[in-house]
Amino acid sequence: MKRVSGTEQPYIPLGIFKLRIPFIHYKFEIPEAAQAILMCATCLGAIPVLEEYLGLPYELAWSMVIINGVLYFLHATLGDPVVPGWITPAIPLVLAYLGNYTLGEERIHALIAVQLLVGIIFLLMGATGLANKLMKIIPISIQAGILLGAGFSAVMTEFSVGGRFGLYPISITISGFLAYFLLFSSVFASLRKKYKLINSIGKFGMLPAILLGIIIGPICQEIAAPQVEIGTFIFAPKIKEVIETVSPLSIGWPSAQMFLTAMPMAIMCYIIAFGDFVTAGALLEESNNIRTDEVIDFNPSRSNLISALRNILMAIICPFTQLCGPLWAAVTASVSQRYKEGRSAMDSIFGGVGTFRLMTAICVAIIPIVTLVRPVLPIALSITLLVQGFICTNLAMKMCKTDTDKGIAGVMGAVLTMKGAAWGLAVGIILYLLLSFNPYEKKPNHI
Repeated sequence: MKRVSGTEQPYIPLGIFKLRIPFIHYKFEIPEAAQAILMCATCLGAIPVLEEYLGLPYELAWSMVIINGVLYFLHATLGDPVVPGWITPAIPLVLAYLGNYTLGEERIHALIAVQLLVGIIFLLMGATGLANKLMKIIPISIQAGILLGAGFSAVMTEFSVGGRFGLYPISITISGFLAYFLLFSSVFASLRKKYKLINSIGKFGMLPAILLGIIIGPICQEIAAPQVEIGTFIFAPKIKEVIETVSPLSIGWPSAQMFLTAMPMAIMCYIIAFGDFVTAGALLEESNNIRTDEVIDFNPSRSNLISALRNILMAIICPFTQLCGPLWAAVTASVSQRYKEGRSAMDSIFGGVGTFRLMTAICVAIIPIVTLVRPVLPIALSITLLVQGFICTNLAMKMCKTDTDKGIAGVMGAVLTMKGAAWGLAVGIILYLLLSFNPYEKKPNHI
């Protein structure tokens, strides 16, 4: 179905949701499909975490990743123009929280409580419209501070003591700089206009950087060489075994006390996830300003409701340590960069985000692909976090209108990174009230 220039991409209305079916309501985009084949390595990065913190065997953890991958596709299908992901900055907090419980059913119950509460908070924010209102009333300086905190956290996690950079320094350095060059360099953008081959490479976003990691890692002896298995092609997820092992339908529900204990953690996870709505809004607003041929409707309430559905379903079927977040910032930025090149490059934003998530849902179950990327999982995750750090800090600086905004955002971002979401938000609000809020002067304080 073709879009009339200057309107929304065709869809089937379903209340707040807008149903779009691949190949009917948007085109299949080959560059995003190619990226997804190797970028699914990041999705598979959840497997060792699930093995370690929930004590699961490899095949059950892999099955949970496949189930989670299918649910990712709900966003583009129901009208959310983003590539969804994990609540990445919250992962260290969640894992530390789970460490307070005994490995086994007690720890799984703790995770169920956290994820179910996170889903309920998403649901309340989306159903009541509070998500839309928050996006409109939160001052620019605080929105920018949330973005800076997310950016700082993403980068500092990689370079901290015990971080992945210490384990794979050469691979992460070379692959990370290549990813930056491909996505953000004005020199590379100019070369793409002059040479067809370079333009073809640029269409694939971070994919060349992941490929380079697969090559460099074994050469530097930082990762093992891939051992590709060709025999069986598709891994059938062990859904029955997963439900029997981790679902509250089989092992019982957490106690009321466990839900009460989990509430502060769930609230903190949502505060962190709120930064993804800010990031998504900024990315899509920028794309909307450049591409006048398509109206992109980003609705925070819709995004909250879809995120709620994913978290609640995962909590009931197979609780997920990474939780279900509304945005994979690095890939959404990669898609939007190509989208901004014009309609001839990408017809609709839904073609990019929908194709990517459709292909990752398929690729995480294809055994030759999984065995190819398995050694490079940690490097791929590092690259995406480094790209996310660049995007978040870049958007935050663009959002700030005054020097005071920049100062508040910088201090808030630093506190959020070092002391957590609750502290960061409290400092940002106090600084805004002390320095920017002026009831006697009328000026635009919000986006």
